[in-house]
Amino acid sequence: MLLLAALVAQPATAQTAPVLRSRTFQLTSTATVPVPPAGTKTLDLWLPVPHADASQDVRDLKIEAPVPYKIEKGAYGNEMLHLRPSAMPTAPLVVKLTAQITRREHLNLRANGPTGTTAAKAKKEKADPNMARWLAPDRLVPLDAKIKQQAEEVVAKANAKTPLEKARAIYEHVVSTVTYDKTGQGWGRGDIYYACDARRGNCTDFHAIVIGYCRSLGIPARFSIGLPLPVERGRGEVKGYHCWAEFFTPETGWVPVDASEAAKNPDKRNYFFGAHDENRVEFTRGRDLELTPKQAGPPLNYFVYPYAEADGKPLEVGRVYEFSDITAQ
Repeated sequence: MLLLAALVAQPATAQTAPVLRSRTFQLTSTATVPVPPAGTKTLDLWLPVPHADASQDVRDLKIEAPVPYKIEKGAYGNEMLHLRPSAMPTAPLVVKLTAQITRREHLNLRANGPTGTTAAKAKKEKADPNMARWLAPDRLVPLDAKIKQQAEEVVAKANAKTPLEKARAIYEHVVSTVTYDKTGQGWGRGDIYYACDARRGNCTDFHAIVIGYCRSLGIPARFSIGLPLPVERGRGEVKGYHCWAEFFTPETGWVPVDASEAAKNPDKRNYFFGAHDENRVEFTRGRDLELTPKQAGPPLNYFVYPYAEADGKPLEVGRVYEFSDITAQ
């Protein structure tokens, strides 16, 4: 029997699959675009739209908007609403998105189980066509000689040899040495040099190190961002975003990790290497994003909040996210 302490409600064996927890809720996303400056010729709004994938179902998507819009496809499977009014609004433009989301726990038991058992063998996954991108740098996560040296020192200290052992060493290093702390300046941008120097920040900073160190050692790693939900079921407003990561080895496939949640919840440190819980909703994947149609400004560091431009210049958008649980398992 394969036992994973604190990983799943019911232990998995070579013959049985784990029972995945899931959560179904209504998500409401409301964006309020202010009246643009006088003389504005064009106004564009992009709103991230949650997409369906192996861990997330999206049903009953409804959009309320005072002007025509399109749901566009972006890179990495991302989806977004885009609208451009034919005439400049004289009152704030309010766009409301509602959808029923079912989010399933994402477990990869191969990340923790001994190799050679049936449960630990990698099942065939759909190939990611963007694998080369997940080995490339981001603007704030360069893969230079200094970052590679730091990563090599971490894995050497842990005597890690295989890609899985190296990823585990990186995860343990980040959880042990970085503090979840959103005070002062510099946090929240996912700047790997800031995170390595300050040793504190939020989820973007934690995962900048995880992803950057993995990529520098030739281990593909990808970034996802969305919203966190409180563990307690009910309804309420979600005030901020959450992000997480995955890395890939041929033996395991994609392995979910959440280093910042592990740092906040030490008793779940083992769980969050190989798991994402069901208390989240994903909006987009990747960083340095070009929207569809392409924005006039530079690529977005990440895309989780509504983004607007007035004549190609960023315009601050009001946002409210709310959830209401429908069922829980």
